[in-house]
Amino acid sequence: MKNGMIVCPQPEAAEAGAAVLERGGNAVDAAIACAFMQGVVDPLMSGIGGFGSMQLYMPGRGVHQIVEFYAKASLSATPDMWVDKLLGQSRDGFAFLLEGGISEFGHLAVCTPGSVKGYDYALSRFGTMDWADVIAPAIAQARSGVLVRPHMHWFWSQDQKGSGQVNTADKLRYSETGKSLYFRPDGSLKRVGDLLANPDMANTLERLAKGGAELFYKGELAEEIAADFAAHGGLISRQDLAAYELSVAEPIWGSYRGHRISTSPPPASGMLMLQILNMLENFEIGGLSHGGTEHVRLLAEAMKRMTIDKDQHMGDPAYVDVPVERLISKEHAAAHADSIRRGERADVKRLERSSSRETTHISVVDSQGNAVALTHTLGSPSGAITPGLGFIYNGTMSRFDPRPGRAGSIAPGKRRSSSAAPTIVFKDDKPFIVMGAPGGSYIAPAMAQGIMNVVDFGMSMLEAVAAPRIVAVSNSIDISNRIRRSVSAELSAMGYDIKRSAQSYPFAALHGIRIDDGRCSGGADPQRDGMAISVPVA
Repeated sequence: MKNGMIVCPQPEAAEAGAAVLERGGNAVDAAIACAFMQGVVDPLMSGIGGFGSMQLYMPGRGVHQIVEFYAKASLSATPDMWVDKLLGQSRDGFAFLLEGGISEFGHLAVCTPGSVKGYDYALSRFGTMDWADVIAPAIAQARSGVLVRPHMHWFWSQDQKGSGQVNTADKLRYSETGKSLYFRPDGSLKRVGDLLANPDMANTLERLAKGGAELFYKGELAEEIAADFAAHGGLISRQDLAAYELSVAEPIWGSYRGHRISTSPPPASGMLMLQILNMLENFEIGGLSHGGTEHVRLLAEAMKRMTIDKDQHMGDPAYVDVPVERLISKEHAAAHADSIRRGERADVKRLERSSSRETTHISVVDSQGNAVALTHTLGSPSGAITPGLGFIYNGTMSRFDPRPGRAGSIAPGKRRSSSAAPTIVFKDDKPFIVMGAPGGSYIAPAMAQGIMNVVDFGMSMLEAVAAPRIVAVSNSIDISNRIRRSVSAELSAMGYDIKRSAQSYPFAALHGIRIDDGRCSGGADPQRDGMAISVPVA
């Protein structure tokens, strides 16, 4: 390789990963150092109270695997525990809305975290640096503090009450720690440019650096976590933490116009991205005007058909049968494409009652050609913070369907479905694109568009992640504010319900690396505040 590269949504985290590469660490070392830093500098997007997955590709060692450290429902959870609390569903299908927001807010909303186990697994087996060494930059940053960035403040201050969801600011007020960390003395949210320092999190990370990952699952930290949940009527117990195990899976494979694609299997959403690509491979996408009426129409109809399949089949394969081979087959896609060609419109049926989701991503390639795509998240922050520990727990029980007997229903120890899709696209059997995104239900549609932008439209990685996008995961078509108004007018005249975003860069946030002749070039989606850093080969 002629250079290494790291891309992520937070400048401080990108710098931490780049510094590791500059010291001679490999892509795994850089990814884990970056991940710990993200939990400090974007604490509502990820952290040690969260979960995720990563794709590891290390050709020199013959390693290519998906490390799955997803959050799991408590072993005390039952399928019918909240069946009488159901109010509706978010328009994007990401969350089920319950009375009092109990599945998204507070201690009841938390699933058993997996991030610490995932970071430890990857670093101990495939990294070259010490556990304490990669955590050290995050500890120092937590003590010195981070400036509140524009995207952080936008996320904290959104008003989601119209969708029936709990506002993030209200979650941050749930704990005494949250009130002291995220608000000014006058009670208002901290603003862009304010300093966010978290000495409790620094102390927790120091303990973790010395005691190792088992401290979180079977040691003193586990005792403190379990005691806090017991005191607040939460579900997570010592048994849940001690029993937690991650899983390692083979990637699922697809192809698009001759490029082989490896991505994450269910309960993650790589399958959904492949479905969209398979459908649109039946059309000459590159011959269309990007963001034009026909381009948007084709994208939307493919996304709606994917969503229908997702709502019916997506769940934890350990609990339900997910027909992956059929759903990602070219034959299944061709049947959908024929329906689109005939002008038929898919109808997404959902419990209607919109959303941006609390996730982040890292793409890394090192000088040896090792590649890591890591997507980790809180799902949504629960607001629960154990006194003295400083980190927020995930709030992902809302992802489970409270109605028994469905693919996504609650079950003890079940992994919640994940929208993550860390992906590597190969060209001539070598990595060509390493990419992933935060963004909940919008990830698979955004990833498919990013890949098509490179393959069909010949875009650079920065152009591909910044180009105007659309999503259609309901019967509406949501469009970027940079899609031309003449296009939305034509689609409306055709009978489509068009919802224009006020944002120029909405719908997930792609962060990717393109590799051409051994040289990496990166793109950080302008929606967030991140960056791509190239590291020269020594």
